[in-house]
Amino acid sequence: MITDRHGGPVSRLAAATKPVQLQMGDQLVDHALSLLPDTQPGDLRHLAERLTEALRDALRIAESRGRRLTDPSKP
Repeated sequence: MITDRHGGPVSRLAAATKPVQLQMGDQLVDHALSLLPDTQPGDLRHLAERLTEALRDALRIAESRGRRLTDPSKP
């Protein structure tokens, strides 16, 4: 993927996506904390799947930012 560093389409998409993903992660954590004490097994699976997706997104953001911090020539 060709990236840009000066507010191009890829940067704008990343900037728009990050807050949505972080907000979803926060909401999922709050939801998990409220559900866990009284949750049925099927509900736990759904919750675990959503939390896994949110964590994957957060890790992708962190990894991407880490690469840019250590080697600015890499996307």
